[in-house]
Amino acid sequence: MADKELKKLKRLELLEILLAQSKEIDRLTERVAELEKALADRQIVYSSAGTLAEAALGVTAIFEEAQKAANLYLENIERKSVEIHEESQ
Repeated sequence: MADKELKKLKRLELLEILLAQSKEIDRLTERVAELEKALADRQIVYSSAGTLAEAALGVTAIFEEAQKAANLYLENIERKSVEIHEESQ
């Protein structure tokens, strides 16, 4: 509203405008608090995701080493089986 229009308003009308603005400020303040909480929650999720990704890499490395050990064990069993088979002939 222009200054001239505001000057023409009655006191009650001005108070109603102030009350409406106050309610809008309260509503927007609550909304900002909600959005800040949602942002904080997302930041926690993102930081956890980094930790989970690191953990997944660690677990992957463990599984790779376990697979290598299992392959070596199977190779040794096959070699020993061949040796036993050759000795029995």
